[in-house]
Amino acid sequence: MTVRQPRYSKEEFAKRGHEIYSNQVRSQVEEHNQGKIVAIDIETGAFEVAKDSLTASKQLLTRYPDAQILCIRIGHRAVHRFGFHTSTV
Repeated sequence: MTVRQPRYSKEEFAKRGHEIYSNQVRSQVEEHNQGKIVAIDIETGAFEVAKDSLTASKQLLTRYPDAQILCIRIGHRAVHRFGFHTSTV
């Protein structure tokens, strides 16, 4: 098993990933994928969309084994929510 090492600071990693999402990916995925996860390789700009971050990341790693992956939940501010949620239904 290969252990991938980060090649960027946390700040640079997030900056690159969010710029790629805003400038290249958002317009391609946002309309029909609300709530799904997009995994983005911050070096190549390649991405995969799936129902969860593990699936999206695995799909991307199949194509780019050395990818530096940032995950974003489409249409939301955060990938995961902490705490509980009460239903209003």
